Amino acid sequence: MPADEREAGVHTLPITVEYGNRTLTLTPTLVETERGPVLIDAGPEGSLEGIRTHLRSLGYALEDIWLVVLTHHDADHAGGLDELLEAVDAVVATHREEAPYVTGERDPIKGDGDRYPPVDVDLELAGGVRIPTLAGPMDVLETPGHAPGHVSLYFPEDGFLIAGDALVADDVDGTLSGPKPEFTPDMDRALDSVGELATREIEHVVCYHGGYVDSGSERIRELSERGLED
Repeated sequence: MPADEREAGVHTLPITVEYGNRTLTLTPTLVETERGPVLIDAGPEGSLEGIRTHLRSLGYALEDIWLVVLTHHDADHAGGLDELLEAVDAVVATHREEAPYVTGERDPIKGDGDRYPPVDVDLELAGGVRIPTLAGPMDVLETPGHAPGHVSLYFPEDGFLIAGDALVADDVDGTLSGPKPEFTPDMDRALDSVGELATREIEHVVCYHGGYVDSGSERIRELSERGLED
């Protein structure tokens, strides 16, 4: 992420992990607040040391994290949460439709039945919730489709979006694209979510798969109008 974004209080934390017999680079995000850092997504199991290293480079200890926001319950986003919570005393927040999958009341929608350790959810989110940060207000946007209660985080003052998996940018050229159909159970809702994002003024995006992308509303409108065909 460019220096001006770091100064604004938002930091990408790219980590490379072994996941599902593949090597993946994933992008949790740290958002600074007056209370301390907020972690957006915890990564899969085995992510802890990578996140700890990033925090040290930013002048924080892992224990400074006071809030973890999960964009959704998939194992590559939430699987490392149990290990993280052994090291930090943090509030866990996710959308109310995602909470049962995180707590173990329901099995994750994707996967082969072997789930990550369940954890308690302390705060159930809904669209319209606003979290104050050093980068300005961070709004919770409901962007379901990839998961039933998937959320993205939007900074209206800077036109900045933390997309989770509502958008991806992990192709060779890093072009902003829509959610991958093979990992998205409800593509109709996912398309509706892309259409909703297209109504926002977005200048730059962080995708969990692909990292920082210096494009926004124009490309998102293209994706919405074309139905993700490209």
